[in-house]
Amino acid sequence: MPGVAAFPTRQEFCLLETTAGAQRTVGVLLIENGAISDFRLRSDWTEFEDPEYLEALSDDFELKLRELGGRSFLDWMEETLSGFLVLSDRELARGRSLDELYEDHVDAKVLRYETHLPVYSLRAAATKFGNEDSVEVENWKRVPGVRLTEGMFIARVVGRSMEPLIPDGSLCVFRAPVVGSRQGKKLLIEQFGSVADSARYTIKRYTSTKNYNFEEETWDHAEIRLEPLNPEFESFTLGPNDFHVIAEFVKVLE
Repeated sequence: MPGVAAFPTRQEFCLLETTAGAQRTVGVLLIENGAISDFRLRSDWTEFEDPEYLEALSDDFELKLRELGGRSFLDWMEETLSGFLVLSDRELARGRSLDELYEDHVDAKVLRYETHLPVYSLRAAATKFGNEDSVEVENWKRVPGVRLTEGMFIARVVGRSMEPLIPDGSLCVFRAPVVGSRQGKKLLIEQFGSVADSARYTIKRYTSTKNYNFEEETWDHAEIRLEPLNPEFESFTLGPNDFHVIAEFVKVLE
């Protein structure tokens, strides 16, 4: 049976704008093949007139999108909105996500460690949080839904050993330094010496066992084990001087 040709998706966006006072962009609508697929509006309306009405917009839009469907909802908005709220002309999204479009057009202000975190390569993160050296930030990226603090950062993780929690190629949020016990935590680790030949940087679940040294009256590591989540990969052990803990995994960003 011959295959059915798939039509390419035409992805566009338009902006929701207020016309009261100085015209301002307050939301983005993502449009796929002529139908609204998703949208995002501001969450803070305190500086606008009639904030109660504006705060209710997101719930109202969600309801209309479910009831009318994406195409009819877009038609309704283009025919109905006028005066206080208007839609801009459509533009090609060119592969940008809804969050990227929102940041570009609605809220481009970067509040470091309040709304945005720095993006580092893994090598730069290891340098900064290992030697406390100054390293170049690739860019600052918005992180919604997480309480941010200094020492947190974003890095891209390559590899399948922590799937399904961390898909290959994910941008992930980390927190440094790691405080308290490391036991059971998912840690970003830099490996040294011969153990680093296959992968210098890795994320694994950290487990260790300790023996009490009666002579020194201290607890010494008997074994440090790094465990993957993906059963296709094997755990391995490291000596105390074979690695450096860079940071603790917080969440997958995208």
